[in-house]
Amino acid sequence: MNALDIVLWGVVPYLVALTLIAGLVWRYRYDQFGWTTRSSQLYESKLLRIASPLFHFGLLMVLGGHLLGLLVPKAWTDLVISQETYHLIALSAGTLAGVATLVGIALLIYRRRTTGPVFLATTRNDKLMYVILAAAIVFGLIATLTGDHTPTGEHHNYRETVSIWFRSLLVFQPDIQAMAAATWQFKVHILIGLTLFALVPFSRLVHAFTVPLHYLFRPYVVYRSRDAVPPAASHTRVRGWDPVGTRDRDRGDR
Repeated sequence: MNALDIVLWGVVPYLVALTLIAGLVWRYRYDQFGWTTRSSQLYESKLLRIASPLFHFGLLMVLGGHLLGLLVPKAWTDLVISQETYHLIALSAGTLAGVATLVGIALLIYRRRTTGPVFLATTRNDKLMYVILAAAIVFGLIATLTGDHTPTGEHHNYRETVSIWFRSLLVFQPDIQAMAAATWQFKVHILIGLTLFALVPFSRLVHAFTVPLHYLFRPYVVYRSRDAVPPAASHTRVRGWDPVGTRDRDRGDR
């Protein structure tokens, strides 16, 4: 275990967590009006209708797979299904989710680059965020498809290296050796992911921490269409619907 491994897998994750938490607190206190995705639907909506759901639903599947693979110990799933079955399911579902997310973000980037008003509203921060996010997705796919073997041809199971390291971080006893034994694909993917988490409080990705879950429980918004009014009755006054500023003598209720 060398000094670089200690820094990368024992120090950097906690620095990123501190940056994430402190950044969210700072952003909430001093930039609540900027806590938004800065929607560009007004400028273009046709491509957005396809790209946005594809990206977001794919990303939800990716996050769900990460939580399952990192938090649930291998010994627990071995009680239910075999390692071969788990690997097959993880490979197929993970690839599908990764491809959907990658296609979604590719369409979003294409839309942002080719739609004039959307491109003009794109900041340098946005461009950096898109590059890092796309890199995390690409290297996640690379790790899924090629990270199960070491350069010498030995089999590698990330649940025996990366997952153990991740859970050890949660109890503040980082297992640096476990992470050091992972393949380079997973190491690169994790480093890019840590960079992305550190960037979250200072980018539009911050909106992920204010998902409007209350929408699921709020009452329906009732919309009423305006009834057609015959021309002869268009000037008929209805009590309570007088125009603002009408003088009392014009109301006919004296």
